[in-house]
Amino acid sequence: MPSHRYRDVFAKVPVAPVDREWPDRRITTAPLWVPVDLRDGNQALADPMDPERKRRFFELMVAMGYKEIEVGYPSASQTDFDFVRLLATSDLVPPDVTIVVFTPARPELIERTVESIAGMRGQVVIHMYAATAPVWRDVVLRRTRDELASLIYSGAEDILRLAGEQENVRFQFSPEVYNLTEPDYIMELSDQLTKRWDATPQRPVILNLPATVEVATPNVYADQIEYMDKNLPRRDSVILSVHPHNDRGTGIACAELAVLAGAQRVEGCIFGNGERTGNVDIATLALNLHAQGVDPMVDFSAIDRIRETVEYCTRMPIHPRHPYVGELVYTAFSGTHQDAIRKGFAEHHRRAVATGVPASELAWDVPYLPIDPADVGRGYEAVVRVNSQSGKGGIAHVLESSYGVRMSSAEEVEFARHVQRHTDETGREASAVELKGLYEEVFGCSN
Repeated sequence: MPSHRYRDVFAKVPVAPVDREWPDRRITTAPLWVPVDLRDGNQALADPMDPERKRRFFELMVAMGYKEIEVGYPSASQTDFDFVRLLATSDLVPPDVTIVVFTPARPELIERTVESIAGMRGQVVIHMYAATAPVWRDVVLRRTRDELASLIYSGAEDILRLAGEQENVRFQFSPEVYNLTEPDYIMELSDQLTKRWDATPQRPVILNLPATVEVATPNVYADQIEYMDKNLPRRDSVILSVHPHNDRGTGIACAELAVLAGAQRVEGCIFGNGERTGNVDIATLALNLHAQGVDPMVDFSAIDRIRETVEYCTRMPIHPRHPYVGELVYTAFSGTHQDAIRKGFAEHHRRAVATGVPASELAWDVPYLPIDPADVGRGYEAVVRVNSQSGKGGIAHVLESSYGVRMSSAEEVEFARHVQRHTDETGREASAVELKGLYEEVFGCSN
């Protein structure tokens, strides 16, 4: 592997010194989640969503309780423009949901974007972006720092001129590839934009700091966010937002550490769709909070219906091992895991009976299951499944939970030998029906 061709992130851009406080913090409230599936996620699809799929996805996100949704890139395609117009001229947007539209810092595209939101009755955010990192400036845009700053300020003035008088419109800026941009440059841009847009606590500006291409360990991103949190001018008039990607496979960790470091808002995709390895997965982030006793402020109680809708709209399957939503994430095949889960369920039931507290309300503490599958609308029948790796405890659990069959300890040991022989011979999983048939064959009875 030619690793010598690559440089540590610190060799590319200096991280501003920060007196770290984030490592000692805990997340106690959910940030504002902003799904970008209809824009960032959509532009990463081989077959972008048609109007019917976009509408279905939007209605899903509203039903789940998202309060701010990025709905499109109106200047990029007629489909996106028409979808924003649909939202502006219909009753699809509840009064408490804010719509976000995305635009580059280019005058003709800003004008088209403002045109798309005409008549929108609820809150709207115009999200302007420009790539600011050195390689993007030098190779893609071919502009100096000062030249790019002038372009960004001009775009900000265009937005202000076209939409500044609309009280329901707020402004957002993303310095694309923030994590590879010089900290002093971002600070200068942020100062000028919040000043030009007259940021106030009543009409705050969103400053979104993307890890557009993930290049460093999550602690580096946290330092970069904390530096901005502590040094931004007009901090009380800025909503500090992050937009992590997942190139190194640590996008979720980056987002969680960024929230510890002061981020108030997280952009990402439900289940993590996006360019390359994806945007950060905001479903996993929300359910991670749920698993720690923090209300995620989004409803995942029907996670299979959510998965089906996302798969339909994106035309992409979700991996069976995907956290929280995958088909197999609450399933144990290993004998030792099955035994622990079986005993954990028994203890949970015993505590419920002893305390008089319903099992659904009792503190959850079952081995190998970080949350109760019922929280997300899953049943318990698939928690233990039997194959050649399974043990007597798991086999007994399936028979008891499916058919009420209870075996003595000696019977469990004897029956497990028969099941092991059967699964070795077939080379596949044994269903509950097969196990019941084997049980009747071995013990010559039917319960």
